Amino acid sequence: MTARDVMDGRSCVAASGRAGLVTSPHTMASAAGRDVLQQGGNAIEAAIAIAAMLCVTMPHFTGLGGDGFWLVADANGKNDEAGDAAPLAISGIGQAARHLPSALRDGNAIPTRGPVSALTTAATVAAWEAAYQVSREQWGGTLSWASLLAPAIEAAEEGFAISRSQDFWYTYRAGEMCEASIWRGFAETFLPDGRAPVVGERFRQPALAATLRRLADSGPREFYEGELAARVAAGLQSAGSPLTRDDFADTRVHVSPALTMPYGEGVLATLPPPTQGVTTLQIMGILARLGLKDCGHGSATYYHRLVEAVKQAFIDRDQYVADPAFAEVPVERLLSDAHLRAAAARIDDNVALEWPHRFREGDTVYFAATDAEGRAVSVLQTIYFDWGSGVMAGDTGVLWHNRGAAFRPTGSAHPNALMPGKRPFHTLNPGMYLQGGRARLLYGTQGADGQPQTLSALLTRLIDYGMAPDEALSHPRFLLGRTFSDSRDNLKLESDAGEAVFAALAERGHAVAALPKHSALAGQAGVIAIAEDGLATGAHDPRSDGAALAV
Repeated sequence: MTARDVMDGRSCVAASGRAGLVTSPHTMASAAGRDVLQQGGNAIEAAIAIAAMLCVTMPHFTGLGGDGFWLVADANGKNDEAGDAAPLAISGIGQAARHLPSALRDGNAIPTRGPVSALTTAATVAAWEAAYQVSREQWGGTLSWASLLAPAIEAAEEGFAISRSQDFWYTYRAGEMCEASIWRGFAETFLPDGRAPVVGERFRQPALAATLRRLADSGPREFYEGELAARVAAGLQSAGSPLTRDDFADTRVHVSPALTMPYGEGVLATLPPPTQGVTTLQIMGILARLGLKDCGHGSATYYHRLVEAVKQAFIDRDQYVADPAFAEVPVERLLSDAHLRAAAARIDDNVALEWPHRFREGDTVYFAATDAEGRAVSVLQTIYFDWGSGVMAGDTGVLWHNRGAAFRPTGSAHPNALMPGKRPFHTLNPGMYLQGGRARLLYGTQGADGQPQTLSALLTRLIDYGMAPDEALSHPRFLLGRTFSDSRDNLKLESDAGEAVFAALAERGHAVAALPKHSALAGQAGVIAIAEDGLATGAHDPRSDGAALAV
């Protein structure tokens, strides 16, 4: 058994034999997953160890107080012993509180930060529980629940060096963090000694370590039904959140076959609504009908077709995608050949469609694992905006997400309007690409509205142009619409796309703005490719502090 790990700038590229490979946006998380594989653990067990470690080492993007989304496939691309040929989708989405505050019942706008935005429960831990059950019951997993959380507990207790990513988001949000009326309890945990830690400085989270230890000892339902649940709920209510202990007890994940669509010589798989997985599939379906062979990778026509396909799919997304338990989401029609052909026909190779639509913010972490048996896991976790709601759940060390801000106001005619018990629209959509029933690509990215845009570039490079993961991740990417740092309605493209491409896109009507090469705004993605002979290669984005590690 041989392995190779090669550092490439700020990313890590890895290749292995059949023993397995992991990728994540933090080296300590990747190491935790690799260690599980080395101990004989499976891909799910490795992914849980990664997930827990990321909750400690990347608290600005993920945590116990957020949501999580898993795609799980055995060596034959199936999700259960009955032989369903689609991967298993685990949608860990917290639901809105049973009793909404009066400020939200009257159709008022939902705040993006603070305790009122903390109005949905958190399903990250519930998603771990569902995945762990699959590991034990279907994959013969033998590692204990407590052992998978142990590395994260140690990191929270002993501390870790602040990453460049965490330092960036400390600096960017410094002004907001001073607003004590909104960021409830935040400073005590994340601003020790009244200041933000800097890159390389050791950062400890003893309260979070105690919470993780409680979960390790008592099991995942402790977060929803035990003494820990009572403490978390009480802490949030004290801060002004509408969530109660009953809301916690009601939290459940949704488990189903993945949403799939043929593409090229294989099948793309992703999460069903209320995620925008259907949007990513629509974009790829439109591109399949436009074709890419005649335009050449990296040309102005290549970027134009990707951007215009994104626009067509986003129009449908913003009209239809919501919790299917509360609204009709016409997935079959949206992915039908007739609908995708009509969307492709509306795209003019020489003219850009105007795009005055608001960009949704949001930051997440993507990670993936494959093991010696060829089983595969593709995961995204989130607390929505960087630093979530800014509200701590009492003295538990848990920072709560602000996914409730993704709802439209109550009383709105939109299918994503806020209602008690409803799950909000989610931008997260990790994916897999399968050929011959086996997972060949595991992929996903951070970036909210940017996720399907980044994935369109990655997937066309990986599938249509046959690139390796590190090559596909390194090429220029784009971002359409307004962002937190640029409110203009324009097409943002990384500068290494070249002056000629910028000029040609401008001639077609795109308002193009340059991003630096490998800009953090272009997403932080990860990819694992699994060859027919079982050889796995992978990489995490050069725009991140991540790593792919082989066994």
